[in-house]
Amino acid sequence: MTQSLLLRALAGETLDTPPLWMMRQAGRYLPEYRELRARAGSFVDLCLSPEMAAEVTLQPIRRYGFDAAILFSDILMVPYGLGRSLRFEEGRGPILEPIRDRAGIPVFDPDTFAAKLAPICETVARVRAALGPETALIGFAGAPWTVASYMVEGGSSRDFAALKLWAYSDPDGFSVLMGTLVDATVLYLDQQIRAGAQVVKLFDSWAGAAPESLFEKWVVQPTATIVQRLNALHPGVPVIGFARGAGVMTSGYGSATGVTALALDSGIPLAMACALQAERPVQGNLDPIALVAGGDALAAETDRILDALSGGPFIFNLGHGILPHTPLAHVEALVARVRG
Repeated sequence: MTQSLLLRALAGETLDTPPLWMMRQAGRYLPEYRELRARAGSFVDLCLSPEMAAEVTLQPIRRYGFDAAILFSDILMVPYGLGRSLRFEEGRGPILEPIRDRAGIPVFDPDTFAAKLAPICETVARVRAALGPETALIGFAGAPWTVASYMVEGGSSRDFAALKLWAYSDPDGFSVLMGTLVDATVLYLDQQIRAGAQVVKLFDSWAGAAPESLFEKWVVQPTATIVQRLNALHPGVPVIGFARGAGVMTSGYGSATGVTALALDSGIPLAMACALQAERPVQGNLDPIALVAGGDALAAETDRILDALSGGPFIFNLGHGILPHTPLAHVEALVARVRG
């Protein structure tokens, strides 16, 4: 049976041509996505429609033949599954009712949680059935620190003041919230794997907002617990960790959490990426703006990454999600250059 290039790279194999996929590869830069999104109702409705979410997940695979599909969903489906109100507003992003103390922490009931998120697992099953063996399927969740940031702040934040204030001033209460998120995330990813996800990724998009004194306790330890529990449930299923903005703390994050591979943001120097690659596969880390720019700049940046990282287990990706105004022709050029 054919094994996907992604799974081979995650197993530690150095490949002549690295596997390629892109964060947010199913999204607003694609005209077929925009057409479907206009018919879907709310963004939450789209995430919870197995038929539509599966179609969105498959769109970039049909167009570009990426080596992996990633479930189309959102990291805030975990708060939704925990019974929190969730909506998305154009220009503002996600909006949740904020939690500021222990009294507001939702109770995690596994059966209720699983039932609310069952449509997402149906999406996973539909996508896996539609993919050939050469294309891996990635499931995902937000890491607890990042998900907590949205739940505590009530949405996006520039300074994460409420999040950090709670973590500093009431660590016992904050640990209850984080423990709830760990339990919910393990169940959610377990469900995705059982439905057909071959790899899972933990997005800690706001890891860089955690000061060094909080990073170990609230970024590293919850992620390590999730990885340990998933490894016990599903030995051999790779876990990719993405601690965006962690900078020099990325190395310690990789070793302490036990993630299979490290996804690197565009701020990680390639010399550091090479050092990290000596310990585990790495994924990254093209600047999404270079993809928007295209032309000679895109070619040079792509070659720079390939030259630095193709000597070890490596997955080519962006350092963050593809931007909505990215020209389709630039994505075509990137795919051709990585594979050429």
